[in-house]
Amino acid sequence: QVQLVESGGGLAQAGGSLRLSCAVSGRSFSAYAMGWFRQAPGKEREFVARISWNGGLREYANSVKGRFTISRDNAKNTVYLQMNSLKPEDTAVYYCARGRTRWGTKASGDFVSWGQGTQVTVSS
Repeated sequence: QVQLVESGGGLAQAGGSLRLSCAVSGRSFSAYAMGWFRQAPGKEREFVARISWNGGLREYANSVKGRFTISRDNAKNTVYLQMNSLKPEDTAVYYCARGRTRWGTKASGDFVSWGQGTQVTVSS
């Protein structure tokens, strides 16, 4: 059973930074793509970023491109999301997820295991 545990959320001011971490249990972490999604109150869950199994492919939502960076450490079974230049509209619960394949897509349906989420709140 794969388990994902996010951490690093909290309160930040606009223009500030936060770094989210997602620790994944299980031996197959390095074989799969990982992704970050977010859900703001009253909105649907949306794609934020994904990274392939070896880190060679990274993709971002247009709304975070140039501000957020996804990375992974396969030795630590951990994926990260560095969030800079935060905006109030980044306020949401952030979820990490493990993909079905090595490369992944932007579709939430292509991610099979999810964490419980971590709250990020950005004040103006």
